Amino acid sequence: MDDKLKRDLILEHYQNPVNRGLVDNEDYIKVNSRNESCVDNIDVMAKIEDGIIIDARFDGEACAICTSATSAMIKTLIGKTKEEAEEIIRNYENMINELPYDKTLLSELNVYDTVYKQPNRKNCALLPFRGMKEILEKSTK
Repeated sequence: MDDKLKRDLILEHYQNPVNRGLVDNEDYIKVNSRNESCVDNIDVMAKIEDGIIIDARFDGEACAICTSATSAMIKTLIGKTKEEAEEIIRNYENMINELPYDKTLLSELNVYDTVYKQPNRKNCALLPFRGMKEILEKSTK
C-alpha cells in the first residue's frame, strides 16, 4: 500500500470515524483507555453475543492516530468471533512492535505498519486495542 493511500485511509477514519458515539445499553461492555503521555482518553464498548462481536462503539478525546485506529479496529472486528478478534489484535500489536505478523489478517489496519518509526505514536495506535482486549477478557467472565 502506498503512502498516499495510507494517509488517505487514516484521514478518512479520523474525519468520519466508524461508530463514534456511545449507547446506553446494559448489553455492552465498556472500558476506558487512557494514554498518560498525551490527550488520548477514549471509552470503547462492544456488544458480544454467542462469542461474536455484533457491535462496537467509541467516544472520547484523542489524536488523529488514536481516533483513526479505533475506527479502523471497530470496522475490522465487528462480525468476528472473540477468537478471531484476539488473533487480529495479537497480529496488530506485533506489527506496531516490529514483531512478525500476518498482514493478511489486518485488512485496513495495515495502514499503521510504519507507526513504529514514531515511537511516541505507538501508544496512540495501541490504545483502542488495549481497551478491546479488556472487553474480550470481561466477556468470558
